[in-house]
Amino acid sequence: MRIAPVRIWKLVAMIAVSGLAAIPVALLAARSLAQNWYWPSLLPPVWSLRAWRYVFSTTAEVLPALATSLSVALAVTLLAVTVALPASRVLAWQEFRGKRAVIFALLLPILTPPLAATMGVHSLFLRYGLTDTLIGVALAHLTSTVPYATLMLTGSFSRLDPDYEAQARTLGARSFDVWRHVTFPAIAPGLAVAASFAFLISWSQYLTTLLVGGGRIVTLPLTLVAFQRGGDESIAAALSLIFLAPAAMVAFSVARFLKQSA
Repeated sequence: MRIAPVRIWKLVAMIAVSGLAAIPVALLAARSLAQNWYWPSLLPPVWSLRAWRYVFSTTAEVLPALATSLSVALAVTLLAVTVALPASRVLAWQEFRGKRAVIFALLLPILTPPLAATMGVHSLFLRYGLTDTLIGVALAHLTSTVPYATLMLTGSFSRLDPDYEAQARTLGARSFDVWRHVTFPAIAPGLAVAASFAFLISWSQYLTTLLVGGGRIVTLPLTLVAFQRGGDESIAAALSLIFLAPAAMVAFSVARFLKQSA
């Protein structure tokens, strides 16, 4: 049985991309298990679980930082999607004066340099006592996640004809049934992508968390940078793998969902 040339090239491309993606992860795994690893040795001369034992010990306080990062990222994802859903619906289906200005205002947090935006948010939060708090950190993360979620969902709503909802209501469907059987299936792929972007953006925030949290709200990125600057490459590599794991799980889950819904 002959394989079409196009399929062969697709297979080669997939293998090449997978290999390029796996190389950094494999190097991090080897680095985390290396007792000492110096040039020009191709492999660590001595293997050890020292870094992983320390990472999961109570002394490192990695697990509390991981729990904080997950709780903040999940809360930010939920809030970002909750705010973006009605906003994107209006932007996609309604025409009103100043619509372009509203879209430009949504883009401002993305276009503004992160340090400038964070300093502005920090100055505002100082007045309301939101600095050094989990709520303040989560709200600060929303300045970056809400624009992405809103713009992505606007594209999903723009591809959905509002007449479908009107027809369902005419046939006697309640508002919840319209959302469940008409709106949600149509925007589900865009909703999944928007939620994943919100999670990943919040998950990877360092500067915003450092300034607004004031060093009291310790997330995994802050812990990772601290150990990286400490010079222990094995522990930094182990923490990097832990940091990558939730992001990879989210990306894989969304990709699988999009493939099933296609």
